[in-house]
Amino acid sequence: MHNPKYDHAPRLPEGAFIDLATLVPGAGPLLLEIGPGRGMFALQWAELHRDARLLALEIRRKLATVLDERLTAKGFTHARSFAEDAGEALPRMGPDGSVQWVVVHFPDPWWKKRHQKRLVLKDEFVSQLARLVAPGGTVLVQTDVESRADEYRARFAAAPEFESIAPDGALWVDESPHAPARSNREARAIEDGLPVWRMLFRRR
Repeated sequence: MHNPKYDHAPRLPEGAFIDLATLVPGAGPLLLEIGPGRGMFALQWAELHRDARLLALEIRRKLATVLDERLTAKGFTHARSFAEDAGEALPRMGPDGSVQWVVVHFPDPWWKKRHQKRLVLKDEFVSQLARLVAPGGTVLVQTDVESRADEYRARFAAAPEFESIAPDGALWVDESPHAPARSNREARAIEDGLPVWRMLFRRR
């Protein structure tokens, strides 16, 4: 149901091309967060990395608005949140190779076959990340659903632009390279003792 209360949600500029440098002030390296949810990771990361920049894309207008307002209230001019569908936004973003880090938190909470078209982390999504991430940049994907973890890992394995950097040939990494910053769901899973499957890929 449409909630007019959030019609003022921060949105990306219109047009076929969006220059990422115009969205977040500063010259530091850029982290792109997909699905910040309630925003704990963004707030913690922005506090820890004031010499870098953060851009968060959240499809739910309320959550994107609340997060952007909290970032502003804390004086984090180097971080922004926008109410956007990442699958639609990424193809418009550039220039190529302008993102240093990507984090994708617990995507795709849909289980029925008729919802497959709504999945975020599809082949086209991986292709867009390959275009945007700078050589040597990293993509962290984490989920608490093992079958989804296997699916995501296979998609990145099929992309020649990426290589897994799990230690000693392992499939997963034990810890996020961005710790101690945590997403709300990651923190809850750790608190409840639930497994989190983390994949870390480097742009060749």
